Amino acid sequence: MIVTVLASVLLLVQHIIALSINIKAGEVDCYYEYLEVGEKLIVSYQVGDGGNYDIDFWIKDPHDAFIISKVKQTSDAHSLTANIAGKYTFCFGNEFSTVSDKKVGFNVHENIQKIHESVKENTDPLEKEISELAESVFNIKAQQEYIVVRERQHRDTAESTNARVKWWSIAQLGLLVSVCFWQVYYLKRFFEVKRAV
Repeated sequence: MIVTVLASVLLLVQHIIALSINIKAGEVDCYYEYLEVGEKLIVSYQVGDGGNYDIDFWIKDPHDAFIISKVKQTSDAHSLTANIAGKYTFCFGNEFSTVSDKKVGFNVHENIQKIHESVKENTDPLEKEISELAESVFNIKAQQEYIVVRERQHRDTAESTNARVKWWSIAQLGLLVSVCFWQVYYLKRFFEVKRAV
């Protein structure tokens, strides 16, 4: 019984892949997944750093036909069920950017329905509970990764705002000091006694 519980948990662990990639300006990163008819693929992603935090995303079927195509998205999740068996391609494109690299974190969940059905068919209540617990842990992990990326974005925004406020304050201080020196010079010249020789 313990062996079947561990096997079901390991099956769940093997089919969730989380990656973080850097995509250079003007480049495309593609990944491939072989699916049988009826298998499900879920890809969720979020741009964590770079430019306006946007990226192009698309999924192609084995015949190179676009299934999903999104332009300039900051984060999204897409699900598809394979209608034909073969190699499905999903790509992240940073072609519209000429300067900024992008850091993208994404999760690939594959064959989830098949795994859950195999676990539910021949399990006792304890195994079913462990399976649900493992699924909850993976959901929590995905949410935590999302929060980390959002925190990084907010920190970058706060640091950028802080830098702008600092430079604006320095410019204002410089202007104030120069106006003070000009006023002292002007008033000094105003009260000078002019002598005619």
